[in-house]
Amino acid sequence: MAGLRLAFMGTPAFSAHILKALIGSSHDVVCVYSQPPRRAGRGKKMLPSAVQQLAEERGLPVRTPVSLKTPEIQADFAKLQLDAAIVVAYGLILPKPILEAPKYGCLNLHASLLPRWRGAAPIQRAIMAGDRETGIAVMQMEVGLDTGPILSEARLPITGETTAASLYDLLAEEGSELLLKALERLGGPDLVARPQSEKGVTYAEKILKSEAKIDWTKSAVELDRLIRGLNPAPGAFFEHDGLRIKIFDAAPVSLSGKPGEVLNEQFTIACGEGALQLETVQPAGKARMSAVAFLNGHPIRQGEVLD
Repeated sequence: MAGLRLAFMGTPAFSAHILKALIGSSHDVVCVYSQPPRRAGRGKKMLPSAVQQLAEERGLPVRTPVSLKTPEIQADFAKLQLDAAIVVAYGLILPKPILEAPKYGCLNLHASLLPRWRGAAPIQRAIMAGDRETGIAVMQMEVGLDTGPILSEARLPITGETTAASLYDLLAEEGSELLLKALERLGGPDLVARPQSEKGVTYAEKILKSEAKIDWTKSAVELDRLIRGLNPAPGAFFEHDGLRIKIFDAAPVSLSGKPGEVLNEQFTIACGEGALQLETVQPAGKARMSAVAFLNGHPIRQGEVLD
């Protein structure tokens, strides 16, 4: 299909990767929607989203409404006279008038094999749950949460080394290609929407900060998945003498002890089943470092039991 008139709706870096691919295509991105700037960093300055930053760098008009529910916002959207809107991790609910305004509706690029992991955090939840496979789908949006029919999808493996960061990168690359191919066929007879199965529905709830705290009574395998699923953000952590220490890399090993016990000078920690050898950590206020380097500068000794 010839170049389409599009709006893009997204917020994080994952979305920005997709927007960049659209900007480099034959399609015309006439407007970008993103969530409003948020306070972040040590200075708590108002920072625009990754999508807003990219759009402004490329000279695209950006809108950052706090809601899409008002008649005025919906009327402004309809005036864009779009062929389609592309939605990627936007973070706001799209009401029916928004969904129906573009000629071909709103297409969502969702990072899971639907209907598994509908919702906010599909990449993290797939790793944390121990899934061996995930994927990315182009979905025709409807009012329900990620319930629309699938236009196309791609599958990717999850290995014992997969982190949220590495999976983000792979899915962003795969998703960009998948979306551009779907847009080329949009409105044609060979792009057929497939209804989602009513079986196997799971929900990827937003990651809570409380989930990131390490519970050493859990198995090493489960904690390894947690660490990989929360890498890079928010980062799984434990606390020692009031210091928060994030773990970014660890490996399950066949050792045992009391949950939380430091087993050796390589910073291996006993779990409810098995143990974790910590490899890369980050104490609060410091850069990432090897676990051994951290131990050399902190009074955590073999036999000590961590909270």
